[in-house]
Amino acid sequence: MKFWLAFFLCCQFALISHANEAVPLAEDPVVEQRLVLIAEDLRCLVCQNESLASSRADLANDLRREVRELIKAGKSDAEIKDYLVSRYGDFVLYKPPVKPTTWLLWFGPLLLLLGALWLLISTIRTTQKNGNAEVLDAQKRARAKALLQETDSSK
Repeated sequence: MKFWLAFFLCCQFALISHANEAVPLAEDPVVEQRLVLIAEDLRCLVCQNESLASSRADLANDLRREVRELIKAGKSDAEIKDYLVSRYGDFVLYKPPVKPTTWLLWFGPLLLLLGALWLLISTIRTTQKNGNAEVLDAQKRARAKALLQETDSSK
């Protein structure tokens, strides 16, 4: 009985030791609302497919804390985003600006689609011009007709 009690207490202490600190409640709801709006437009640098607002990574928590401090310092949304872009590059934005360094990102899928359509159309035209279907001469036609008649008579 003492063994099971000791085992149970050890399990409880093990669970407690893995607990994280509670996320502090919003001191100022206006700041938190603005933080969420800004963080929705920013990418988590760890998760990469999640917004900064929805990510639970440690780096995302640090970035949200930093954005919160910038908001409290009176920075505008554009100034905050510019600060993060200067620090982490355009990758931090979910919608990076259209400029020469991001042209491939913005127009690459369109170029691939146009290339695939061009390849499809040129293949179809080439096939139609060459007429891949063989023209049957009289001997081949007679042989095909005989094979078809054999199949019909065997039924």
